[in-house]
Amino acid sequence: MGYSIDIDTGGTFTDGIVVSGQDARTVKVPTTPHDLTVCLAACIQGCADAFGQPLESMLAQTSIVRFCNTIGTNTIIQRDGARIGLILSRGHEQLAPTDRGEAPAPLVSPDLVAGLTEAMSETGDSLHAPDAAEALAIAQALIDRGARALVIALANSERNSAHEQLVRAIIKREYPRDYLGSVPVFLASDISTRSGYAERVNTATINAYIHGKLARLLYKAGEDLRQREYRGVLFIGHNNGAVARVAKTRAINTYNSGPTAGLLGARAIGQLYGLENVISTDMGGTSFDIGVVRESRTSLTLEPDVEGFRCNLPMMSIRALGAGGGSLASVANGTLRVGPRSAGAVPGPACFNRGGTQPTVTDANLVLGLLDPEYFLGGTQRLDAARARMAIEQHVAAPLGLGVEAAALRIKTEIERLMGLGVAEAARGFDARTTSMVAYGGAGPLHTCAVAARAGLTRAVLTPFSAVFSAFSSSLMDVGHLYYRRLDLSLDGGTKIESLSAAEESMRLEAHRDMRGEGLPLEGLSYELRLFISAGKDAQEIMVHAPAGLYRNCREWLGLIEGARTELIRQGAAGKNITLTSASLFVSAATPHIEFSRRELRSTPPEARGQRQVFGEDGWAAVGVFERATLGPGTVIAGPALVDSTQTTLYVEAGWRLTIDAYDNALLTSCAR
Repeated sequence: MGYSIDIDTGGTFTDGIVVSGQDARTVKVPTTPHDLTVCLAACIQGCADAFGQPLESMLAQTSIVRFCNTIGTNTIIQRDGARIGLILSRGHEQLAPTDRGEAPAPLVSPDLVAGLTEAMSETGDSLHAPDAAEALAIAQALIDRGARALVIALANSERNSAHEQLVRAIIKREYPRDYLGSVPVFLASDISTRSGYAERVNTATINAYIHGKLARLLYKAGEDLRQREYRGVLFIGHNNGAVARVAKTRAINTYNSGPTAGLLGARAIGQLYGLENVISTDMGGTSFDIGVVRESRTSLTLEPDVEGFRCNLPMMSIRALGAGGGSLASVANGTLRVGPRSAGAVPGPACFNRGGTQPTVTDANLVLGLLDPEYFLGGTQRLDAARARMAIEQHVAAPLGLGVEAAALRIKTEIERLMGLGVAEAARGFDARTTSMVAYGGAGPLHTCAVAARAGLTRAVLTPFSAVFSAFSSSLMDVGHLYYRRLDLSLDGGTKIESLSAAEESMRLEAHRDMRGEGLPLEGLSYELRLFISAGKDAQEIMVHAPAGLYRNCREWLGLIEGARTELIRQGAAGKNITLTSASLFVSAATPHIEFSRRELRSTPPEARGQRQVFGEDGWAAVGVFERATLGPGTVIAGPALVDSTQTTLYVEAGWRLTIDAYDNALLTSCAR
């Protein structure tokens, strides 16, 4: 019996799914912000307990462990990363992310920024090489001021990295790795080869800022697994949609890796039903993450915003709203505000009885009767309804002059309004009749019907793993690496492909070395080119997907160029001076995945476990309560109804219908469609 384990650490809970053959079981444990390896270990122990196996015995039979985490995200938010010394080209010091004019603190202290005399032309020619004495003096001064990592980000290094490499070599001669005083040195050209100096500075700085903390935690996590008989590789989720071992993971690649996995899972669910357009929604304890699948492709941004810093490393596009089960509710000047601040894992909602005193969305749902205080997370955690009522009374009901239940309903309505607006914006341009929302996250199922209705959508899908969906979706991720090469190749008036061919071959050889390092065979690897094309200097870029080697077919290559030209014109760019600025090669190797299996449909009428009194616009009303584990494929339930499970609670609103299909997914459809 073999196992695969996938874990996703969120702000409030850490989710896991362990699979053996066709048997998949889920785990949810509180996140431990002080040390994420603690909740990782607890989740893995929960995986062993789920199968009744001793931990070491299960890990000895585990073929793969994949881990998506929020370490990098939290480090940026909390501003507890490394002290960075930043070396820029002289005259460009103002590009350093030192002062945003508001809290929180800057990533780099102003006294840890220095300008270096050097010059590289825009075509990549060295005009003024760095002076060794000046470079070393700058590095020593930054280290003496407290820098624990150095970032070298020089102008035009995306076209020629020679100056950055030279400065690193100078520093490393003075501070070699085997000395205790050595500091890590990061080059912007190693992280990004795309244009945009300020964006490249931000990208390299963020990567270095979170590197140390992430490396320590991930290497500790890997060592903890090895000490417990795991003989495989700990694979880390990347925001490019793949996983890789710790040694081949750049810190910035882990940013938003959990939501990225969820978006891939949403696409896979959409494909089950032949849906090309899907809106993914992940409502956890801290945030509400929205993703888009358009014509079967996950949304991508070439210049992502990373916690307020514009970067130029392409990532899957996820919009995060401060709207989760732990979102705090407050009243200011007679106006109710819900989110974006969250109670997080500690202290958590007031009803968790861990010291929280401010009301949250979870407290409101408990007061409204939507949650059973004795059956939260399948009865593994008891909720304190009295504390929830007290928090809402003090902070919302009294200031608004409302009863506690009416105030709780206002909280629920407001958070659903905010989420509905976000989904409606994401779904703009889609045909609501052929678009589905794939909803997940521990807090999401309670609000899915209301959010979909507010967004103008008439159907939604929730899998049996919706409460741990990012962990479930991680199980769909393959081992993969993404490589970049700068080209600046004109595509006008010919099909010059020699440079592109050489770049692809170089990236392919690099991928083969990395895959061997992962312990994977080279047979069966998949290759995809991602081409960055612009029209004229400093024009907006687009990214075009293409099979590896497509440029060898003249007709297809010319068709790709013309298609890119048409798209650039559509976006307002000129239709000439078409340039292939850079190319990337995505290389992946298949790993064990969870499988979607169909079951026989039956028409057995569902039996309610009981009833709960739920407060709504018309006051209190009895609502039937069903147990998710007893609802087989073919079950149909008309709302209003509540469906409890060991991971979450689903609320089928009045006017909606729940159907369990052959994949054991819960399909929600509006009766008004």
